[in-house]
Amino acid sequence: MEILQATINDLDGVLALHRKYHIGSIDEKDKPDGFVTTNFTQKQLEELINRENGITVAKENGAVVSYAMAASWGFWSEWPFFAHMIQELPKNSLNDQILSAENSYQYGPMCVDSVFRGTGVFEKVFFASLENMSNRFPIMVTFINQINHRSYAAHTRKGNMAIVGTFQYNNNDYYMLACPTKSR
Repeated sequence: MEILQATINDLDGVLALHRKYHIGSIDEKDKPDGFVTTNFTQKQLEELINRENGITVAKENGAVVSYAMAASWGFWSEWPFFAHMIQELPKNSLNDQILSAENSYQYGPMCVDSVFRGTGVFEKVFFASLENMSNRFPIMVTFINQINHRSYAAHTRKGNMAIVGTFQYNNNDYYMLACPTKSR
């Protein structure tokens, strides 16, 4: 298995995996095992790859089986949801450091094909993404819908992310989680 930063050649594989597990298209029976909620256009994903170098993938026999997205708040700010998160940042802190758009970045969504869950792929992709962004930002921030128990468990147990706050948006309740990008 390869863990690497995505190139434009990986775009179709990322999109296929994203559609398979998106809340709007996931099979109902698969929803309790985790889902992603953010929609992307092909142009936005191209920008995420080219401008932010922000998609880490796991590939098995050339096929994308997992991805993690990460980018500056400037990239995410065009989505109303993320604009709301940017406003929420200063209400929260990690290790006595108040969160801001300057000292943190948004991580996620993260997705692992069900065939590869429980094999260590999550950890490999998560920590490779964290390492990729560590020279740009000291803090990783993400959100998890409070009904997405699998994602919450994976990020707090395997990714060592801490809840730094909660917020509501469009009648949904979210955890805001964060972790340092470098070990202390």
